[in-house]
Amino acid sequence: QGHSSPRRAVRFLFPKSPSQSKAMPSKVGVALATAGAYAAAQAFLAPGVTAPVTPSTGRHLRQATEASSAASCAGAGALAMGAAGVAVAANQKRVSRRCQVVRQAVAEKVFTKMPASVKPGVVTGQALVDLLNYAKENEFAIPGVNVVSSSSVNACMEAAKKAGGPVMVTFSRGGGQFLAGKAADNTDDAACIAGTVAGALHVRQVAKLYGVPVILHTDHCQKSWLPWFDGLIEASEEYFEKNGEPLFSSHMLDLSEESLEDNIAICKKYLERM
Repeated sequence: QGHSSPRRAVRFLFPKSPSQSKAMPSKVGVALATAGAYAAAQAFLAPGVTAPVTPSTGRHLRQATEASSAASCAGAGALAMGAAGVAVAANQKRVSRRCQVVRQAVAEKVFTKMPASVKPGVVTGQALVDLLNYAKENEFAIPGVNVVSSSSVNACMEAAKKAGGPVMVTFSRGGGQFLAGKAADNTDDAACIAGTVAGALHVRQVAKLYGVPVILHTDHCQKSWLPWFDGLIEASEEYFEKNGEPLFSSHMLDLSEESLEDNIAICKKYLERM
């Protein structure tokens, strides 16, 4: 359907589990605190600079006074640096502790009581509708992650497994071409189609192994990219003939640059085909 707002890339970061997070001050903060404190102690505890007093040592006295003053200033500066280092280390520790509290709160809020129709693996049809309704009723978002390789697909599902929730694996036209390889012939979007379909089949093969529901989605498709979209629909129809469900869970037609009439007409044509 139409999408009139500016395009934005949104990334969802799954926090680490509590066991992976420890409240520790930064190494820089600790080093700064240690060096500063040591330098301050040395400057303040070292004996003052003195010079023998003779009738001809006025100049030496002035030099000694200046040296002593410089040593005191250096000591004060080092002490300030040490105090700053301690403050940095303490602040790092507080921030780390706050992050740990947030991670614990997120880790404890896992959504394990899914609707009966929602199983591990790619969800389509009524199961997809049930999952989206469940997310809405429980007021949580399902991360949609753009992927460009099997490695990023695996990382996405691994993160979902650790966080205990469903995830949306999303392929863009460019992501599909990247997966196929830059040397692949892209005449009529052939590489874009092949890479996206290959990525979708990879998700199909491994999603159940991660034990999480996965929405297999394709991202923004403008009017000039409809050949890519047509290729995906054809692949989905072939998959449906063999498996009784479409290859993908959902697609996005982004026709916001077109007139409202063209937008609706094109969407209507594809929805009827689906």
